[in-house]
Amino acid sequence: MQLDSALLDALAALPVWQGFTLLVVSGLFLAALVNVLGDRYMRRVTERIDGEVDDIVLRAVHTGLYLTLAVGGLYAGTQVYEVSPDVAVPLEAGTLSVVIVVWMLLLIRTGRRVSSRITDSRYIDRQVVPILQNVWSALVSGLGIFLLLVLWDIDVTPLLASAGVIGIIVGLAARDTLANFFGSLSLYLDGTYKVGDFVVLETGERGRVEDISVRSTVIRTRDDILVTVPNATLNSAAIVNESTPKRKRRIRVPIGVAYGSDIDQVEAILLDVAEYEDLVIERPKPRVRFREFGGSSLNFELLCWVSNPALTARATHKLNSEIYHRFQAEGVEIPFPQRDVSLSVADVPGDLFGRESTEVPTDAGRDET
Repeated sequence: MQLDSALLDALAALPVWQGFTLLVVSGLFLAALVNVLGDRYMRRVTERIDGEVDDIVLRAVHTGLYLTLAVGGLYAGTQVYEVSPDVAVPLEAGTLSVVIVVWMLLLIRTGRRVSSRITDSRYIDRQVVPILQNVWSALVSGLGIFLLLVLWDIDVTPLLASAGVIGIIVGLAARDTLANFFGSLSLYLDGTYKVGDFVVLETGERGRVEDISVRSTVIRTRDDILVTVPNATLNSAAIVNESTPKRKRRIRVPIGVAYGSDIDQVEAILLDVAEYEDLVIERPKPRVRFREFGGSSLNFELLCWVSNPALTARATHKLNSEIYHRFQAEGVEIPFPQRDVSLSVADVPGDLFGRESTEVPTDAGRDET
């Protein structure tokens, strides 16, 4: 405190123009010192950290710091000597406004550069990066404008009230858009799916996720049709992600054989078919399960795995075809449902078999009068 008082007394002893100039030059000198020494120290720090995000952030902070020091000398001069030139813009408010605008622009620019560097990050999905960038820019711009209004003694109460009314109107008019926006954030934060995953919707449609935007998700079905589903709908629906936690998927192939078949032979044939099928992976190993005694067949199930959920239908087709050929070659009978219908001849009209009826009309032989 004594040092500050002595410094202020020394500055006050100088003529106004000399003390004001001294403070301005001191601010510029400190800015140049930070610019030179800060660059050297920043390089040493950023070389130890992987990635480019730290370089971008430190450069922005470094630039804003020496610009603030350069303008700070001018602001200090206005405070010490109460310099107030005859201009429309107050010098104190003008210098602080420059600092606020500089930091606002630097932070917005830093957000854009960081977002362009993390699109391929394994920690953040590239689909949500534009959303975060827009939210960051809106927050920084809103805070900067609010500080400028307060600095220039502009009453923000009417503006806040108007903004609240406008927000309610916009919210009611764009509730579907807002629901989709927050739905996309929820889907991302929950990690429900990502681009490239195979999903099954509640409607039964199954396909690959092609794109995730702020409003909707695009899914390419197995019929090569693009289906666009709003994110709000997906956020409240049950979705089966066939690509998580691993991409390999188990398929089930049900088979029925006739009663009297050798079940050991059937199991050996099924395992042999699965072993020589290229689409079936070795680990986990294929298995066969004898499920039940059916109405007309012994029901088995072949369980095996494929490397990608997109291969399930194709692998099932090839396994069914090969199983049918092997059963024919090995003499294993595949039964089909049969129904026995018994008819009693006494209950069937005689003319049904082409015979004339032996019944005599009740009025036969009577004379007409």
